[in-house]
Amino acid sequence: MKPVVIFGLGSYARVAKVYLEADSDYRVVAFTASAQYIEEETLLDVPVVPFETLAQTHPPDNYTLLVAIGASGMNTRRAQIYQQCKQMGYDFVRYVNSTVRLWGEVEIGENTFIFEDNVIQPFVKIGSNTVLWSGNHIGHDSTIGDHVFIASHAVVSGHCTVGDYCFLGVNATLIDHINLAPYTLVGAGAMITRDTDEKSAHIGTRATLAKRSSLDFNL
Repeated sequence: MKPVVIFGLGSYARVAKVYLEADSDYRVVAFTASAQYIEEETLLDVPVVPFETLAQTHPPDNYTLLVAIGASGMNTRRAQIYQQCKQMGYDFVRYVNSTVRLWGEVEIGENTFIFEDNVIQPFVKIGSNTVLWSGNHIGHDSTIGDHVFIASHAVVSGHCTVGDYCFLGVNATLIDHINLAPYTLVGAGAMITRDTDEKSAHIGTRATLAKRSSLDFNL
């Protein structure tokens, strides 16, 4: 197994290093980013190298990559870097946490990172360059596209399709047989009960501040 270079310096990249080293055979040897964003020579005890010279210092024949960028620009920034690195000839990490419950036949693409306590039922397909944060439910016969980001504790029910570049916020819910068009944004706590249009945004109901004190409620 080739050593890993992580593209990114933010929260996702730092967290990913911890997970890979604690829960896989991958060994992270460096971070990389565009030179203009590098402020320190090391991060989490490994060097930070400029992406502009990565092919020379860490060539694709000897290293594998994880592009660990969040959902900025509806995942387009992560997609751009992933596609650029793919053209350069790099292979990519495919990480599924050891606590994930995989049932039956499940397809998972490259540069996809699945955090702990996800439940993934039979006949699910998960694309490339996709992130499933902690504790989600992916129902049977559902398809998650490429360049998708699903935050924690979302529910994707059976026979759903989540199109490319979609974002699902914390506690988002899709009922059965929903098709999310590409670039759909589902906000935290939103429930989707019908198919969506491309580039649509669906924002859930926010809690309202009660006029009474919390001590007035009989819990």
